[in-house]
Amino acid sequence: MAEADPQFDAANAPSDEPAGSEAAAILLMLLGEEEAAQLLGRLDPQEVQTLGGAMFSVADVSEGQVNKVLDQFVLRARQRTSLGFGAGTQIKHIMQKALGNERAENMLARITPQEKSSGLEALKWMDPRTIANLVENEHPQIIALVLAHLEAPIAADVLQLMDEDLQADLVYRVATMGPVTQDAIEDLERLLLRPVAPAKSGGTTKRGGTTDAAQIVNNARKSAEQRIIKALQKLDKNVARSVEDEMFVFDNLMALDDKNLGTLLRSVDGEILVVALKGADERMKTKMFGCMSSRAALSIQDAIADKGPMRLAEVQEAQKEVLAIARRLAAEGTIMLGGKGDDYV
Repeated sequence: MAEADPQFDAANAPSDEPAGSEAAAILLMLLGEEEAAQLLGRLDPQEVQTLGGAMFSVADVSEGQVNKVLDQFVLRARQRTSLGFGAGTQIKHIMQKALGNERAENMLARITPQEKSSGLEALKWMDPRTIANLVENEHPQIIALVLAHLEAPIAADVLQLMDEDLQADLVYRVATMGPVTQDAIEDLERLLLRPVAPAKSGGTTKRGGTTDAAQIVNNARKSAEQRIIKALQKLDKNVARSVEDEMFVFDNLMALDDKNLGTLLRSVDGEILVVALKGADERMKTKMFGCMSSRAALSIQDAIADKGPMRLAEVQEAQKEVLAIARRLAAEGTIMLGGKGDDYV
């Protein structure tokens, strides 16, 4: 759904005036079943879930509240233009008149946004158990491709439904996945039993990589996360390290309490800390300065100001050094890095 208009925003609406998804739900319920179904069919699964829940919550809405929502809708509609309606057909006609049919078709083929593959789109509507049952007997590379196309929380749920002996291998395959050929995509489409129009051969798409793999593992349960990383280290230490680096980034230090963060900062060389904080946001700097003595904080602040512009690669390298020290201290039991739930590492 489009981003909520300020006039529909709950923060700006009177307490008795429906706003946001509730206002949208009221409008939808005022339509006939066919029209409402057509609108719902254009939404993503999460949007359908949000709007569906809101429809139940406004089932006993008053006439006055309905009128307020209609007033909001009319006001909002007046502020919109008609440029977005039927834009595809309008652009096509303009191109044809300007370039001729053949040249227009060639140009449109290059600039028209491509629709998402219907088979892969179907994954959004499946629950993790259904997806796991669908792919459990497939080749691990196919399963990894499916995981790479899912949102990280869903992919993590599917991963944990796979055989434990296979989980680390699947994360490894996601982490090392290169450009995916059109043939592989077509195999996946056939697996999902969704017919698609023939595609041009030779194309590739980019899925997977250590970032995707890290997001999947980050969304797994802590016990599964630790087991997968250990198994991944046996498969490939470099890949395991890359995945861990993506899982634990500099911003994660915001989750440390003052005591643990203070211990970490005292273990980091001042010059490294200056460079690392050069690229940090203000919230991170404020939190870290609050864990130092006022004299040390002022010294670091002055050093940062004196540094001037720095290459991003230098800042990132310094931040990695800080993270490496944090991991070492955590392994020694000197500090605790907050984990999921009540777990710590």
